[in-house]
Amino acid sequence: MLGLATKVVGALVLTLTVVAAASAQDTHLVVITGVGGDEEHTKTFHKWASAIIDAAKKKDGLADTNIIYLSEKPDLDPSIKGRSNRETVEKTLTELAARARPGDAVFILLIGHGSFDGRQAAFNLPGPDLMPADFGRLLGKFAAQRVAFVNTAASSGAFVPAVTAPGRVIVTATKTGGERNETRFPEYFVEAFNDDTADRDRNGRVSIAEAFDYAKAKVTKAFEQQGLLLSEHATLEDGANGSVASALFLAPAQSALKVDTSDPAVRALVEERDAIERQIAALRLMKPSMDAAQYDAQMEKLLTDLALKTKALRDRQPKKDRQ
Repeated sequence: MLGLATKVVGALVLTLTVVAAASAQDTHLVVITGVGGDEEHTKTFHKWASAIIDAAKKKDGLADTNIIYLSEKPDLDPSIKGRSNRETVEKTLTELAARARPGDAVFILLIGHGSFDGRQAAFNLPGPDLMPADFGRLLGKFAAQRVAFVNTAASSGAFVPAVTAPGRVIVTATKTGGERNETRFPEYFVEAFNDDTADRDRNGRVSIAEAFDYAKAKVTKAFEQQGLLLSEHATLEDGANGSVASALFLAPAQSALKVDTSDPAVRALVEERDAIERQIAALRLMKPSMDAAQYDAQMEKLLTDLALKTKALRDRQPKKDRQ
């Protein structure tokens, strides 16, 4: 019993640390689309990349300077910062690691084709591909940041052993390298950030964990509706009992709501809302040891309180900034 209590306390401390850091630091979004292989895929990958970037900017308020988009064809859109070849990807992530502050969130999203020859997996780029070990090395440069690495390609499950690390969130569209079919996961994962129904805790933002659950459910439903055997099994690795994935968003809370914390009343509301979010994250960790009815009642109250605080903050936004 004492051991369980110690684990719970440790988990609560970690949760409070993660959420507190999330509210104080910056977020960097890196979107990398790989080689399309044909015009249709190239356009589709660009559409998905643009959709999540638009959500980050327009819905969550992330600044352009915090977004990097690399594509096989940089001339597709002025927002593309460079070609997504091996050299540029490595240079971009190395430079970002050098300027990102400790505690910042770094969200890296791969959209494209993946391959697996039975031994080695790869994310397919124009020119030489990047392998799991390559990304493991590059992610290692972000030791002081909170990282979400999302590989939505086929065979992406083979990347998990090489890129997993404490405090790091890893999302893959497949469970193993052997799941080689073209994935449906990226379409729904991107869609989640533009669909309010994905925001299950009603805090006005969609977390990595919420987007993952939304996309995984949508993929399963799509296969069922077509009477097909599920050929991709998305995975989420979060060594902190899900607390990191639940606290990572496309933008910090303050950016998403565009609030002016110089106003003491607004600052108080932000602090109250953040406190409720910490309580929600802590309660989730205690779910296995709680009575189901008690858990549901406490969670419902916290979610209602959170929704009211979020509404109060949105009501204080300038009318032109409200969604």
